[in-house]
Amino acid sequence: MEEYGTLYLCPTPIGNLEDITLRVLRVLSEVDLIAAEDTRQTLKLLNHYEIKKSLVSYHEHNKVTMGPKLIEKLKSGKSIALVTDAGTPSISDPGEELVRLCIQEGIKIVPLPGPTAAITALIASGLDASSFVFEGFLPKKSKERREKLERISREERTTILYESPHRLKETLKELKEYIGERKVVVARELTKIHEEFIRGTVEEVLEKLGEEVKGEIVIVIEGAKISPLQKDPKELLDKYLKLGMDKKEAVKKVAEELKVSKREVYKLVIDEDIN
Repeated sequence: MEEYGTLYLCPTPIGNLEDITLRVLRVLSEVDLIAAEDTRQTLKLLNHYEIKKSLVSYHEHNKVTMGPKLIEKLKSGKSIALVTDAGTPSISDPGEELVRLCIQEGIKIVPLPGPTAAITALIASGLDASSFVFEGFLPKKSKERREKLERISREERTTILYESPHRLKETLKELKEYIGERKVVVARELTKIHEEFIRGTVEEVLEKLGEEVKGEIVIVIEGAKISPLQKDPKELLDKYLKLGMDKKEAVKKVAEELKVSKREVYKLVIDEDIN
C-alpha cells in the first residue's frame, strides 16, 4: 500500500510580507502542490520569496468538488500545503472541511503556527485577553444574526468578530443596541502601513470613523462585566422607580449598572407595568 502524503496548514501574512516563518517558507518550497484560496494572491507571495510551485484553487465555492480531488492526491502520496488569502487556514475558512476529510481518511495533518488577525487584534486591544471567544463573521440571515448578537450581549468573555469595511458601520449600530456602553476596539489594516486601532464605546468609535472605511476589519468587544443573572434587573428597576425616576430613566440606569443595553433590560424585565 502506497504511503499517504501530508497536508500542511500554512499561515501566510495578513498584511506585511515579512510576517511569515522560515518553516512555512521551507514547507511551501518542498511540497508537491499548494492549495490556495486565491491563487493570484498566493502567487504574489511566492514570487516575493522566489518560490516556484504548482497551485490549485480551493475556496468556499469549489470546496465540495475540489476537496475529494485533493484527498485523492494526498492518498497517492502527494504532499499539499493549504493556504488562505491571509492568516491561518481553517479559521473562518473552508480549510476546516478539508481537515475533516483528511481526518476521516487517516491522512496526516501538520499545522504550522503563524499570523492570525483575531489574535493580533486582541493582544493590542487593551481588553481582557485571558479569556475570549472568536465568533468570526456575523450571520447574514436576520434571525441567526439576532440570536448571535443576543449571545454576544450576555457573553462575559471578550468577543472577537471579523467584518468587511463596507458593513462595519451598520454592524456597529446593531451592536450598540445589544451591548450598550461596553468598550469595543476596531482594528483595521493590521500589520500594514496604515494600521489603526479605534477604541471606545460603540458610539465613540462610530464618531471616530471616517466617511470611507478601508481594509479588513477585526472588532474586539469587551465582555459583560456583570451577568444579568447575578443581579435581579427587576429589583433594580423597582428601586429606581421608587426613587422617583420615570420608566425610561430607570431602564437606562439599570442598563448602565448591569453593563447591558436598554433593549436587554426590557427583555429581562418583561412585565405589564413597564411595557
